[in-house]
Amino acid sequence: MDVQVQSFAVTNLRRRPVVVETGGFVAGFTPGTDNPYLNYATPLPGAKPTEQDVAALIGIFRERGLLPRLEFAPRAAPAVAPALRAAGFGTEAVHAYLVCTPRTLTLPPSAASPHVESPTTEEEFAELDAALAEAFGGLFTPSAQGAARLRRTQQSGGAVRFVRDPRGGIVGGASCSPSAEGTAELSGVGTRPAYRGRGIAAAVTASLTEAMFARGAGSVWLEYSGEGSRRVYERAGYRPQGTRLYLSLPPA
Repeated sequence: MDVQVQSFAVTNLRRRPVVVETGGFVAGFTPGTDNPYLNYATPLPGAKPTEQDVAALIGIFRERGLLPRLEFAPRAAPAVAPALRAAGFGTEAVHAYLVCTPRTLTLPPSAASPHVESPTTEEEFAELDAALAEAFGGLFTPSAQGAARLRRTQQSGGAVRFVRDPRGGIVGGASCSPSAEGTAELSGVGTRPAYRGRGIAAAVTASLTEAMFARGAGSVWLEYSGEGSRRVYERAGYRPQGTRLYLSLPPA
Protein backbone atom coordinates (compact mmCIF):
# COMPACT_ATOMS: atom_id res chain seq x y z
CA MET A 1 0.00 0.00 0.00
CA ASP A 2 2.95 2.35 0.60
CA VAL A 3 3.81 2.51 -3.10
CA GLN A 4 0.16 3.10 -4.02
CA VAL A 5 -0.18 5.89 -1.46
CA GLN A 6 3.06 7.47 -2.63
CA SER A 7 2.02 7.19 -6.30
CA PHE A 8 -1.22 8.91 -5.34
CA ALA A 9 0.73 11.66 -3.57
CA VAL A 10 2.73 12.31 -6.74
CA THR A 11 -0.34 12.46 -8.97
CA ASN A 12 -2.26 14.60 -6.49
CA LEU A 13 0.60 17.07 -6.12
CA ARG A 14 0.78 17.42 -9.90
CA ARG A 15 -2.74 18.88 -9.70
CA ARG A 16 -1.43 22.00 -7.92
CA PRO A 17 -1.54 25.33 -9.79
CA VAL A 18 2.28 25.42 -10.07
CA VAL A 19 4.32 22.22 -10.40
CA VAL A 20 8.09 21.83 -10.71
CA GLU A 21 9.80 18.46 -11.17
CA THR A 22 13.49 17.85 -10.58
CA GLY A 23 15.78 14.98 -9.66
CA GLY A 24 13.06 12.49 -8.79
CA PHE A 25 10.98 15.01 -6.83
CA VAL A 26 7.65 16.70 -7.59
CA ALA A 27 7.05 20.07 -5.94
CA GLY A 28 3.58 21.60 -5.91
CA PHE A 29 2.92 25.23 -5.10
CA THR A 30 -0.17 27.33 -4.39
CA PRO A 31 0.35 31.00 -5.39
CA GLY A 32 -0.68 33.66 -2.90
CA THR A 33 0.15 31.72 0.26
CA ASP A 34 3.25 30.56 2.10
CA ASN A 35 1.28 27.91 4.00
CA PRO A 36 3.67 24.93 4.17
CA TYR A 37 0.78 22.48 3.86
CA LEU A 38 -0.04 23.97 0.46
CA ASN A 39 3.55 24.24 -0.75
CA TYR A 40 5.65 21.09 -0.50
CA ALA A 41 7.35 18.31 -2.45
CA THR A 42 7.22 14.53 -2.62
CA PRO A 43 9.52 11.95 -4.24
CA LEU A 44 8.70 9.54 -7.00
CA PRO A 45 8.39 5.95 -5.71
CA GLY A 46 11.84 4.37 -5.63
CA ALA A 47 13.66 7.70 -6.07
CA LYS A 48 17.39 7.72 -5.24
CA PRO A 49 18.31 11.40 -5.12
CA THR A 50 21.90 12.61 -5.28
CA GLU A 51 23.33 15.48 -3.27
CA GLN A 52 22.90 17.65 -6.37
CA ASP A 53 19.24 16.60 -6.72
CA VAL A 54 18.52 17.65 -3.13
CA ALA A 55 20.33 20.95 -3.59
CA ALA A 56 18.27 21.69 -6.70
CA LEU A 57 15.06 20.94 -4.80
CA ILE A 58 16.07 23.27 -1.98
CA GLY A 59 16.76 25.99 -4.52
CA ILE A 60 13.27 25.69 -5.97
CA PHE A 61 11.80 26.52 -2.56
CA ARG A 62 14.35 29.16 -1.61
CA GLU A 63 13.82 31.16 -4.80
CA ARG A 64 10.13 31.40 -3.90
CA GLY A 65 10.81 32.36 -0.28
CA LEU A 66 9.24 29.14 0.95
CA LEU A 67 10.21 26.53 3.52
CA PRO A 68 11.74 23.46 1.81
CA ARG A 69 9.39 20.71 2.91
CA LEU A 70 8.37 17.17 1.91
CA GLU A 71 5.61 14.70 2.70
CA PHE A 72 5.94 11.05 1.67
CA ALA A 73 5.64 7.38 2.56
CA PRO A 74 9.26 6.53 3.43
CA ARG A 75 9.01 2.81 2.66
CA ALA A 76 8.06 3.66 -0.92
CA ALA A 77 11.37 5.49 -1.43
CA PRO A 78 13.86 4.26 1.20
CA ALA A 79 16.81 6.27 -0.14
CA VAL A 80 15.09 9.64 0.16
CA ALA A 81 15.05 10.32 3.91
CA PRO A 82 18.79 9.64 4.37
CA ALA A 83 19.63 11.96 1.47
CA LEU A 84 17.45 14.74 2.91
CA ARG A 85 18.79 14.33 6.44
CA ALA A 86 22.33 14.57 5.10
CA ALA A 87 21.35 18.00 3.73
CA GLY A 88 20.03 19.14 7.12
CA PHE A 89 16.34 18.29 6.89
CA GLY A 90 14.69 17.50 10.20
CA THR A 91 11.55 15.61 11.14
CA GLU A 92 8.35 17.61 11.58
CA ALA A 93 6.19 14.56 12.21
CA VAL A 94 5.63 10.90 11.51
CA HIS A 95 1.96 10.09 10.94
CA ALA A 96 0.34 6.69 10.67
CA TYR A 97 -2.18 6.30 7.90
CA LEU A 98 -5.29 4.14 7.81
CA VAL A 99 -6.98 2.57 4.79
CA CYS A 100 -10.60 1.63 4.12
CA THR A 101 -11.83 -0.65 1.33
CA PRO A 102 -15.36 -1.45 0.17
CA ARG A 103 -15.07 -4.71 2.08
CA THR A 104 -14.23 -3.06 5.42
CA LEU A 105 -16.47 0.04 5.19
CA THR A 106 -18.98 0.15 8.05
CA LEU A 107 -21.79 2.71 7.85
CA PRO A 108 -23.26 4.12 11.08
CA PRO A 109 -26.90 3.29 11.89
CA SER A 110 -28.94 5.82 9.93
CA ALA A 111 -31.37 6.49 12.77
CA ALA A 112 -28.59 7.63 15.10
CA SER A 113 -26.39 9.38 12.54
CA PRO A 114 -26.42 13.13 11.82
CA HIS A 115 -27.74 14.19 8.42
CA VAL A 116 -24.87 14.75 5.98
CA GLU A 117 -25.08 17.18 3.04
CA SER A 118 -22.97 18.33 0.10
CA PRO A 119 -22.35 22.08 -0.29
CA THR A 120 -23.96 23.64 -3.34
CA THR A 121 -23.75 27.39 -2.75
CA GLU A 122 -20.85 29.81 -2.28
CA GLU A 123 -22.22 30.55 1.19
CA GLU A 124 -22.08 26.88 2.19
CA PHE A 125 -18.49 26.46 0.97
CA ALA A 126 -17.49 29.61 2.89
CA GLU A 127 -19.29 28.54 6.05
CA LEU A 128 -17.73 25.08 5.92
CA ASP A 129 -14.29 26.65 5.52
CA ALA A 130 -14.99 28.78 8.61
CA ALA A 131 -16.22 25.77 10.58
CA LEU A 132 -13.07 23.79 9.75
CA ALA A 133 -10.86 26.75 10.69
CA GLU A 134 -12.49 26.79 14.13
CA ALA A 135 -12.31 23.00 14.40
CA PHE A 136 -8.54 23.05 13.83
CA GLY A 137 -7.92 25.72 16.43
CA GLY A 138 -6.73 28.50 14.18
CA LEU A 139 -4.22 26.45 12.20
CA PHE A 140 -5.56 28.39 9.24
CA THR A 141 -7.93 31.33 8.91
CA PRO A 142 -11.18 31.30 6.93
CA SER A 143 -10.69 32.77 3.48
CA ALA A 144 -12.15 33.00 0.02
CA GLN A 145 -9.22 30.88 -1.17
CA GLY A 146 -10.05 28.14 1.32
CA ALA A 147 -13.68 28.06 0.24
CA ALA A 148 -12.55 27.98 -3.40
CA ARG A 149 -10.27 24.99 -2.72
CA LEU A 150 -13.21 23.07 -1.26
CA ARG A 151 -15.33 23.95 -4.29
CA ARG A 152 -12.58 22.85 -6.70
CA THR A 153 -12.22 19.55 -4.84
CA GLN A 154 -15.88 18.79 -5.37
CA GLN A 155 -15.96 20.01 -8.96
CA SER A 156 -12.87 18.02 -9.98
CA GLY A 157 -14.21 14.61 -8.94
CA GLY A 158 -13.60 14.64 -5.22
CA ALA A 159 -16.27 15.01 -2.56
CA VAL A 160 -17.10 17.50 0.20
CA ARG A 161 -19.57 16.84 3.00
CA PHE A 162 -20.87 18.74 6.03
CA VAL A 163 -23.36 18.52 8.88
CA ARG A 164 -25.68 21.39 9.75
CA ASP A 165 -26.96 22.28 13.19
CA PRO A 166 -30.78 21.90 13.21
CA ARG A 167 -30.95 25.55 14.30
CA GLY A 168 -28.81 26.60 11.35
CA GLY A 169 -25.11 26.88 10.65
CA ILE A 170 -22.52 24.32 9.62
CA VAL A 171 -20.86 22.55 12.54
CA GLY A 172 -18.41 20.18 10.88
CA GLY A 173 -17.32 18.47 7.70
CA ALA A 174 -14.44 17.20 5.57
CA SER A 175 -13.33 16.60 2.00
CA CYS A 176 -11.92 13.77 -0.08
CA SER A 177 -9.61 14.24 -3.04
CA PRO A 178 -10.39 12.95 -6.51
CA SER A 179 -9.09 9.41 -6.80
CA ALA A 180 -5.77 8.58 -8.46
CA GLU A 181 -3.80 5.36 -8.72
CA GLY A 182 -6.92 3.54 -7.47
CA THR A 183 -7.12 5.38 -4.15
CA ALA A 184 -8.24 8.70 -2.67
CA GLU A 185 -7.27 10.75 0.38
CA LEU A 186 -9.84 11.84 2.95
CA SER A 187 -8.64 14.87 4.89
CA GLY A 188 -9.62 17.78 7.06
CA VAL A 189 -12.23 16.00 9.17
CA GLY A 190 -13.23 18.66 11.70
CA THR A 191 -16.05 19.54 14.08
CA ARG A 192 -16.56 22.81 15.95
CA PRO A 193 -15.59 22.21 19.61
CA ALA A 194 -19.09 22.82 20.97
CA TYR A 195 -20.51 20.04 18.79
CA ARG A 196 -18.01 17.25 19.34
CA GLY A 197 -19.07 13.86 20.62
CA ARG A 198 -22.27 13.80 18.55
CA GLY A 199 -21.14 11.47 15.76
CA ILE A 200 -20.52 14.22 13.23
CA ALA A 201 -16.99 13.12 12.28
CA ALA A 202 -18.10 9.50 11.95
CA ALA A 203 -21.06 10.40 9.75
CA VAL A 204 -19.00 12.64 7.45
CA THR A 205 -16.20 10.07 7.19
CA ALA A 206 -18.58 7.26 6.25
CA SER A 207 -20.47 9.41 3.74
CA LEU A 208 -17.32 10.59 1.96
CA THR A 209 -15.81 7.12 1.87
CA GLU A 210 -18.99 5.59 0.48
CA ALA A 211 -19.18 8.34 -2.16
CA MET A 212 -15.65 7.69 -3.38
CA PHE A 213 -16.25 3.95 -3.62
CA ALA A 214 -19.35 4.70 -5.70
CA ARG A 215 -17.08 6.67 -8.04
CA GLY A 216 -14.73 3.75 -8.52
CA ALA A 217 -12.00 4.22 -5.90
CA GLY A 218 -10.59 0.90 -4.72
CA SER A 219 -9.59 2.34 -1.36
CA VAL A 220 -9.62 5.56 0.67
CA TRP A 221 -6.83 6.51 3.07
CA LEU A 222 -6.35 9.13 5.73
CA GLU A 223 -3.99 10.26 8.45
CA TYR A 224 -5.18 10.79 11.99
CA SER A 225 -4.16 12.74 15.07
CA GLY A 226 -4.90 11.25 18.46
CA GLU A 227 -6.40 8.00 19.64
CA GLY A 228 -9.89 9.49 19.81
CA SER A 229 -10.00 10.21 16.10
CA ARG A 230 -8.38 6.87 15.32
CA ARG A 231 -11.23 5.06 17.06
CA VAL A 232 -13.75 7.03 15.01
CA TYR A 233 -12.07 5.98 11.77
CA GLU A 234 -11.61 2.38 12.80
CA ARG A 235 -15.33 2.10 13.56
CA ALA A 236 -15.95 3.23 9.96
CA GLY A 237 -13.73 0.43 8.67
CA TYR A 238 -10.31 2.05 8.43
CA ARG A 239 -7.30 -0.12 9.25
CA PRO A 240 -3.58 0.72 9.89
CA GLN A 241 -1.36 0.29 6.84
CA GLY A 242 1.79 2.40 7.09
CA THR A 243 3.37 5.75 7.93
CA ARG A 244 4.03 9.07 6.23
CA LEU A 245 7.05 11.21 7.00
CA TYR A 246 7.13 15.02 7.12
CA LEU A 247 10.58 16.62 6.72
CA SER A 248 11.58 20.28 6.41
CA LEU A 249 14.80 22.29 6.25
CA PRO A 250 15.11 24.94 8.98
CA PRO A 251 16.25 28.41 7.91
CA ALA A 252 20.02 28.75 7.75
